[in-house]
This record gives sequence, structure tokens and C-alpha cells, in this order.
Amino acid sequence: MEWTKRYQGKELRYGFTTGSSATAAAKRAASQLLLGQSEDEVEITTPQGQVLTIPTRLVFAEPDHAKAKVVKDAGDDPDITDGIEIFADVSRIPQGLEITGGEGVGTVTKPGLDQPVGEKAINSGPRYMLTQALSSVCEAAGYQGGLRIVISIPAGTELARKTFNPKLGIVGGISVIGTTGIVEPMSSKALFDTIVLEIRQAATRQQDFLMLISGNYSKDFLRVQMQLDNIPYVVTSNFVRDSLEAAWKEGFQQVLLVGHIGKYVKLALGMPNTHSDYGDGRMPCLVYCALKAGADRDVLLAISNSVTTEAALYILREHDLLWTTMEILGQIIEEQLTRHLPEGKRLGFIFFCNKKGLPGELYRSEEAKKMLAELPALEGN
Repeated sequence: MEWTKRYQGKELRYGFTTGSSATAAAKRAASQLLLGQSEDEVEITTPQGQVLTIPTRLVFAEPDHAKAKVVKDAGDDPDITDGIEIFADVSRIPQGLEITGGEGVGTVTKPGLDQPVGEKAINSGPRYMLTQALSSVCEAAGYQGGLRIVISIPAGTELARKTFNPKLGIVGGISVIGTTGIVEPMSSKALFDTIVLEIRQAATRQQDFLMLISGNYSKDFLRVQMQLDNIPYVVTSNFVRDSLEAAWKEGFQQVLLVGHIGKYVKLALGMPNTHSDYGDGRMPCLVYCALKAGADRDVLLAISNSVTTEAALYILREHDLLWTTMEILGQIIEEQLTRHLPEGKRLGFIFFCNKKGLPGELYRSEEAKKMLAELPALEGN
């Protein structure tokens, strides 16, 4: 892979995630094991369909067992995992496809994360890529048996001490992650400069309506649940307040915010930027909202001990407090956002979650309802 983007006259390289690294290493080992192939460059497909070519190295190969590695390349992005070695040990088993972690891959110890308690922290995106890649190798080889894949990251145990993983409930190593499979080269300043540029470009369409969304989860939400992916949007990442100010500066009169509750709950705290570097406070905020909704002490303690907003939502749903709490949270967010709303401007917002067993959309402000009702007219502007 040698994709680049141009920023301030410089060519910046894209990189690949820990999930893509693990997938490439596993495919290299499986290809050696089942097909006897020795190519050091492996092609894998990301969840979005992009094909990546990743250098690999075979560590050893035996009749029923092979191991390969990939050196993680984050491109020109400042990434703590850049340059680490990620290994995949693939062995034959009677049937099925087993994916687990070894040295340096953390174990989930608290509910509410991507994987259940007790599982290795190999997220669903990488698990999907691993399943697709190794299934293709088995099919090419005509192999009817099963495979066991063990991902290990020797540097992971030490690296984990520099992350939020222990606090979140991932112990013993780092997570194997990556929703897109690709690392985009971007410093914080460069990222926000790009957001401003996209807002400026959106303003050239001579519409007074703009939709700002938080990231990849929001894209999926718009496409699957709202069927609104045909409406132009700009991704704000964590720069919610700054993006809003940029939109007002460019002359937009109406802005609709759409974001995951994990980020938008921080707006209730008045945080201008939703990145964890600026603070957290998600659980205290949800505890406060649940208290106002009538939650008892045990429920409040359970929410307080949650490591993700989704884990807290499951608790609220179990005690029939979800919708009341979300209504209270939405009102607080609206109070915070409208404090900074210029006169004559309109601002609506929607927040959602994407976990199985929970409602997708959690709150839609009154202004958001009006804007969506007006969308056909807005599209015609």
C-alpha cells in the first residue's frame, strides 16, 4: 500500500491498522500452511472494500502449523503502535475458525466493550477481516478442516500502560482494532484544517443547510437507519464546537449535528472537543441524568461502574429508564449548545448508538425534527 494525501505541500502516507496487520500476517501463515505459497506481500480487503497490499515475513512453517508477522506501518500518522511487530500463529484444527489472542493482546474484563468479558480484545472489524481472508485461503486450497489463529503483539503489554485500556477494562495488552483497516495521516491541526476546508467547499453549493457528523458510526447510522446518506455532510471528528463556529462563519443558517452518544454525552458537560484528552465525565453525566429520571442507588452505582456509554444504556433499558434518561440528557445538551448559538441561526442534533439490543436513535431535538421535515425543500435549494 502506498496511498498518499497532500497537505500544505507535503505528501503524507496512509498506513494500516493493527487489525489489517493481524489479518495480513494470518493470511500469510495460512497461505503457507494450506497452499505452500511463499509470497511476502499479501493482499487483504478492508471492511469498506479497499484492497491493501501489506509486506509480511514468514517466521516458520510446519505441516500443521505456520507463523508469520507484519511490522505495523502507520504511515505519516503519529501512532503509538507504529513499527511494532504483530504475529499470527495459524494451526489446523478439525473444524471451525477460532480467533484468539496471545502475548500482548489484552483481555476484556468489564462489560460494554466490543467483545464480551473474558474474550481477547480483538474487535469485530478485525475479526471480520480475519474470517474473510482465511476463508478465502481455505476455499482456494479446497481445505474442509478448521483453523485456529492466535494473534500476538510482544510489545503490547508495555504499550498498554500508555493507553486508557486498563481503565476501560482491557488488561494484559493492547486491543486489535480498526473499523476501516486504514490509518489516515493526520495531526490534530491538520485534521481540523481539513474539516474547515470541507465546510468551505460545502458553502459553495449555495445552500444554507449543513449536516455535521461525528465519524464512521454516524455514516453507517445515516445510511442504514435514516436513509440519508445521499445528503452531503462533513465529518467533524471530535471538533464539534470548532466545526460549528466554522459553519456559522461560512454563512450557514441551519446545522444538523448527528453523532454517537459516546461523543455527544460530552456535549452535555460543555466540552468543546469530545476527545478523551480534553476529559471524560460520561458516566457522572449519565448518573446525574438517571438520578433525575428516578433511578435508585443500585442502578446509579451500576452506571457509575460502566466503562462505556452502551453498557450504561443496557442498564437503563433493563430498568425502564432509558427513554426518560435520554430525554433529560438531550435537554441538557440543547442547553449547552444553544448557549453558543448566534442570533438567527438554527441548530438541531441527533444522537444514537449502534449496539445490538439497543435502539439506534436515542434522541432527536425539536429543531432536528423540523429540519428533517424540511429536507426535500432544502435539497431543492
